[in-house]
Amino acid sequence: MTEIKRKGSRSTKDIPKEILVQLNNGQIETANLVEWLAVNQRVLLENLLKQTNRTKYLKPILLNIEALKKQTVNTINETIGTGIFEQATKNIDTEILDIISTHQSDLIRCWATYTVGRNPKLNVKQMLDKIQTFSADKHFGVREICWLAVRPTISKNLSESLEILSEWTKHEDENIRRFASEATRPRGGWCEHIEELKQKPELGLTILEPLKSDKAKYVQDSVGNWLNDASKTQPEFVKNLCKKWKKESSTKETAYIIKKAMRTIEK
Repeated sequence: MTEIKRKGSRSTKDIPKEILVQLNNGQIETANLVEWLAVNQRVLLENLLKQTNRTKYLKPILLNIEALKKQTVNTINETIGTGIFEQATKNIDTEILDIISTHQSDLIRCWATYTVGRNPKLNVKQMLDKIQTFSADKHFGVREICWLAVRPTISKNLSESLEILSEWTKHEDENIRRFASEATRPRGGWCEHIEELKQKPELGLTILEPLKSDKAKYVQDSVGNWLNDASKTQPEFVKNLCKKWKKESSTKETAYIIKKAMRTIEK
């Protein structure tokens, strides 16, 4: 996947019409969050299904979107991804899953993450193995959606997931290391909390310890946010861990993580 070179517009109204057409046709990736939010996912879905001769999948998926109590970018994203998976299963159509997993449109690849996350035939290891490619995606949107897609499974199978993801903390790709932390945050953003980690954040040490002095700011931010989440229910755990890390590691990376971790406690 090539790096995004366009800067993107600062507001929706500033997006050039030709860019929006290309985005809704799935011809290019979004360049920033403004563009990501501006894409009409219903139109993008219709165009994808026309381009791949699968228009019969459209109506049932659109009906699922209309049935949503709350229509947001994320709920529509999930509904389309789940809907494509249901249609692919019903029609024994594995080809569409391959098409969307490697599509040039980042939003279509976002849908593909839910075809992994909502597949009941996959066990935890198989699901995480399949999602790892998406966790290393060059596009920010795909990286954010992919952990949301598998988080319910991580939460229900916490000890096994933590064991698998602790190995990811050693990966050379910072995006994969970051996934291990971000996907297991006790609270996280735009997702259900993991109650077990809110009450027993020490279970996450298998992820946190190897990352306490990670060189990548992307990872540092996630670890700091993980601990800030934990501080809202178990402040003493976070205070003690940060004190311990301060003694063990004198790096600027650890200092940055500690500062981020303690921000709620020190308010």
